[in-house]
Amino acid sequence: MTITQLQYIVAVDTYKSFAKAAGHCYVSQPALSMQIKKIEEELDVLIFDRSRKPVLTTDIGARIVEHARVIMKEIQRMPEIVKEQKDEISGTLRIGIIPTLSPYLLPLFVTDFMAKYADITLIFEELLSDEVVEKLNNDQLDVGILATPLQKKSIIEMPLFYEGFIFYGSPDSALLKQNQIALSDLNTNEMWLLKHGHCFRSQSINICSEQRPVIGRRVRFESGSLETLKKMVEGRFGYTILPELSTLDMSDKQKKNVRKFETPIPTREISMVMHRSFVKQRLIEILRDEILDHIPENMKNKKRGRVVEISD
Repeated sequence: MTITQLQYIVAVDTYKSFAKAAGHCYVSQPALSMQIKKIEEELDVLIFDRSRKPVLTTDIGARIVEHARVIMKEIQRMPEIVKEQKDEISGTLRIGIIPTLSPYLLPLFVTDFMAKYADITLIFEELLSDEVVEKLNNDQLDVGILATPLQKKSIIEMPLFYEGFIFYGSPDSALLKQNQIALSDLNTNEMWLLKHGHCFRSQSINICSEQRPVIGRRVRFESGSLETLKKMVEGRFGYTILPELSTLDMSDKQKKNVRKFETPIPTREISMVMHRSFVKQRLIEILRDEILDHIPENMKNKKRGRVVEISD
């Protein structure tokens, strides 16, 4: 079997389509199909069930593809080894980042990063956590930045910082009369939430997990944007929970709606995550160091609060 054949089976497994895989590999579909057929004949197994739409990888095929991905990553690692030996800092990093983090974290460091590392290209893609993991497993991303722990066997987690959860209440909220908010004070029926799929949603719910919802709410709204939830709160009803970084550049008027929780404060662990057979180690280390250089010092201490679990 050849490296090209391994590249083809990885592409078909990723895109679940011979046509899309051929386009990705810049080859005609018949040529790609012929090479995959050759490797199946050589191994005397069926790697893909072509009768299914989308194409289904067989059980034995999944194991073969898994090994093929490892081999392809090791091949990709060779140029990185040469660059490290020559002390060259260049290349491209494909980064997946969750929507509750990207608007607040990226502006902190990206401008300085670009000025410092002119030969590194950063490609960010805003994705939900499950989408980041899927793309890491399919080698469509080099690294993800999201809330952990994920407890995924295929994923390595590199904790970066611990971001507090912040109460953001309506100007009419009686809770704003307090200096700090106790979790027992929260009425879940007045909380605006992100829609399903966001890990921040499940953590927000887990913060209030012991509180019983109050019956009678007449408006229910779930958004994919924290900024939208802030506007709902500023419209003089209820409250939401925000990540700490989102409060750093608030106006003085908005800061009047902010309160911290009582200690131990609920926090979320933010990590860089990679596939276990990841490459571009040097670039990932540079990215990690630059992020940490721009994060408030108190957020680097795990003992500053209690990490809230992520649940489905």
